[in-house]
Amino acid sequence: MKLINSSVAAAILAIGSIAAGAAHAGTVIFNNAVPANATVALGVNDDGSLNTSTGNVAVNSSRTGLAYNFGTPAASDWRDSTSPGCFCEGWGVSVNGTTSGYANVSTDGGPVNLTFGAPTGVSTTSVTTLANLTSLAGLKVTHAYAVSGATSALFQSTVTIRNDTGATVNDVKYVRVMDWDVPPTEFAEYVTIKGTATTTLLERSHNNGFNTANPLGGDAPINGATADVDFTDVGAADHGAYFRFNFGTLEDGEEYTFEIFYGAAGNEADALAAVAAADIELYSLGQSSRGGEITGSPATFIFGFSGVGGIPVGEVPEPGSLALVGLALAGLCYARRRQQA
Repeated sequence: MKLINSSVAAAILAIGSIAAGAAHAGTVIFNNAVPANATVALGVNDDGSLNTSTGNVAVNSSRTGLAYNFGTPAASDWRDSTSPGCFCEGWGVSVNGTTSGYANVSTDGGPVNLTFGAPTGVSTTSVTTLANLTSLAGLKVTHAYAVSGATSALFQSTVTIRNDTGATVNDVKYVRVMDWDVPPTEFAEYVTIKGTATTTLLERSHNNGFNTANPLGGDAPINGATADVDFTDVGAADHGAYFRFNFGTLEDGEEYTFEIFYGAAGNEADALAAVAAADIELYSLGQSSRGGEITGSPATFIFGFSGVGGIPVGEVPEPGSLALVGLALAGLCYARRRQQA
């Protein structure tokens, strides 16, 4: 079980007291319109972070973040991979190197400098959240969660950062961070990160799932992992995945869109097949250390991105051509993802 010392707890309470929206009502969605037939569930808070207590289905936690059904429709056994022990999953955005807003139930004490309301588009398989920076009206972040069209093993969150502030914003950064707690060995998992070398808009990555979601906050890897490089099966330890992107400048009326993926499969091979099917460019896997071996079963959990200047993992070129392809992809990504109203 994770323990938070008194000084950290006090800091969390202090941060929580300045959050613009303190409610954590949320929605649990499933990868099947009939939840009894679903294999993956996602718990989304109204601020866009994961790990919600509303409608919790997990038997190994009081909240649902990213859960997999280890049972059957007749006898479901939902086990969560991001909420046991610590509700550490969240996101953050910053602009101009001075202003940020972020949300993470445990690490950051809830939403900070974010204003948000009830979600829209709520169904068994989808939910959309919208948050604004409280101190910079018009800087909006939408997370539209739904089952991926590429494979039902994944949920896709289409993230749109829109600038309606009336002025240009620079140095637009986005963080997504999670603490893997992979069942049945929730606090001793193996973590993999792949795609760092070919993701041109990635500014920082490592395995510290307890890191703040504030893009302007500090960060560092833990448990022997190295920052900003790929690694395979680090652990077994209690850790996660951290990614920070820099999308550059957004003119007034301009937006940037990319995708985040969450999912699970019964083994590593099926998980990697899902990653390839969705053209994911950068990803982390969380796997159990049951029996002291890396087997990927009874489930391999997935966290990934596309539209972040990378190359789908199934299409990575030879090393000699990486630099040229990276420059070309950065330009293509800029043209494809930016939209002017």
